[in-house]
Amino acid sequence: MNHRLNQQQLKRLPADIILPQYDRSQVKAGILHIGTGAFHRAHQAVYVDDVLALEGGDWGIVGSSLRSKSVAEQLNPQDGLYTVLVRDSARLQTRVIGSVLNVLYAAEQSEELLDTLANPSIKIVTLTVTEKGYCHDPATGNLLINHRDVTADLQPNAIPKTLLGWLCRGLQRRKAAGFTGLTLLSCDNLPNNGRVLKKVLLQFSQRVDPALAVWIEKSVSFPCSMIDRIVPATTEEDRLFAAQTLACRDEGLVVTEPFSQWVIEDNFIAGRPAFEKVGVQMVSDVTAYEEIKLRFLNGAHSLLAYAGFLAGYQYIAQVVAQENFVAAVQDFWKSEVLPSVYVPLDFDIDAYQSQLLARFSNSALRHKTWQIAMDGSQKIPQRWLNTLRSQLASGGEITWLVFALANWIRYVRGYDEQGQVIDVQDPLALELRDLYRQYDKNYPKLVQGFLRLEQIFDVDLVDNERLSMALAEQLEHLAVDGVTVCLGRLLGK
Repeated sequence: MNHRLNQQQLKRLPADIILPQYDRSQVKAGILHIGTGAFHRAHQAVYVDDVLALEGGDWGIVGSSLRSKSVAEQLNPQDGLYTVLVRDSARLQTRVIGSVLNVLYAAEQSEELLDTLANPSIKIVTLTVTEKGYCHDPATGNLLINHRDVTADLQPNAIPKTLLGWLCRGLQRRKAAGFTGLTLLSCDNLPNNGRVLKKVLLQFSQRVDPALAVWIEKSVSFPCSMIDRIVPATTEEDRLFAAQTLACRDEGLVVTEPFSQWVIEDNFIAGRPAFEKVGVQMVSDVTAYEEIKLRFLNGAHSLLAYAGFLAGYQYIAQVVAQENFVAAVQDFWKSEVLPSVYVPLDFDIDAYQSQLLARFSNSALRHKTWQIAMDGSQKIPQRWLNTLRSQLASGGEITWLVFALANWIRYVRGYDEQGQVIDVQDPLALELRDLYRQYDKNYPKLVQGFLRLEQIFDVDLVDNERLSMALAEQLEHLAVDGVTVCLGRLLGK
């Protein structure tokens, strides 16, 4: 099948395919998105597509990629068009999204990307660059000033490598042209993501030009947001299915679940789309929603990913098909997560937990445990450690948090319970592997070695005797008995 999805192909698609409900030729760019991966295309770009269909406006998206050319190669030959395939056991929906106008690849289009950041028609820059893209210390929120790419970006006239470098240079150009400011909207899984972004960008820009830092403080807003939709990696099998459905190839296809949520702090300095009309929750404070999502959904997801992978399961749906894993997650939520969060009065936390289990059970998504396990050193401070601190301070239960951490430590050693090598994807992968090998079966020293990793753990956890003893004991049990036996033991079975 040689034909690619593009604007001309739209009129030839089968009648049951949902198409953009607006004239794309009349849409101008008002949003720049940095990190145009699968999640953005299945989440923020869909909401913008809904706004354009509802009331139009100049809110088209210019996408950009800082690391890979693949998204530009997928979408630009397709006029920015791509398909979102929504799947669960009872539903299949195929929808073409038209809100992305084109995609820039930073390494080859640096001037165009900087000019776009400086263009006064761009009112909002949205970001999905993952936790590690902020070049920050997850424990303190401060800029990693000794990060190799940060150091390079701070050199005069450097072509940026980091998100912060691109933002700083683009805003510098915008300021020099005398244009107004804009909104930088983080859509990554970080607590207080807007404030994290503001902190590191100001620290970075202060070193580039103190006057620029002052201008950013006055002219740029940094709303926090909470995003939620499960988007597994697209497979070749998915693409073949879509090609049969569309009768043409779509290299930009993304696959996702029916559920989608976006909560945004309503703090836009240069205007915004009517997000509230298409299901986005615009609020004054995102914190409660953010903490619930990070600790309930993301916390459980990571627990299931590490323990499930080591137990031999490739997909999350396979893990939650096991009775003991479901019981573990339910007890984790009840005894450790729920006591640590504030739940708004109008939020049905019981229904939320039931909904999460149903989403995890969606076998149509084929969400890999390995994919969720990526970049654990960047994720677990937000997903587990704040809950852990709360429980330690109150004397509450930490059984499942310890189990989760122990499984993560076993995972990053680089081989599974059958001795097969694990492709550990993490910025600290080599350091974590070598640390495990250094101490091997001396579990108390192994625990202290991990807890002293300042990039992950803060000083308050290093000297906590209760945590250290429980973690060393659990690591020994996992080494001797494996995940499945340990899980049953913790459940009293």
